Amino acid sequence: MAARFKPNRKGIGEMLRMPGMQAEMLRRAEVIKSVAQATSPVGGAGDPHPGHYASSWETDSAARGGRRRDRAVAYVRNTAHYARWVEYGTERVPAHHVLLRAAQMGGRNQ
Repeated sequence: MAARFKPNRKGIGEMLRMPGMQAEMLRRAEVIKSVAQATSPVGGAGDPHPGHYASSWETDSAARGGRRRDRAVAYVRNTAHYARWVEYGTERVPAHHVLLRAAQMGGRNQ
């Protein structure tokens, strides 16, 4: 006789929003943030604010997030006004993909 499993959707939703889950999401975001800070370009001799990009990383978490707003989430973002151009590049500057690489490296065995 085969075993049957009927999921309790309300219980799964509660589990995805519990404080421990939010804390784990924030911990993982902090790991990604530290990798992003370590791999961020600092700027050259002509840069008026060297290190500003690297010091502008921040994390945040929420109990309700995601597409359906039904689970704990954490965010990693850079508040420098030019962060998107560092990440994706321009016609003259190549893309650095700092956040992409940090998410790929930061999620391993942490």
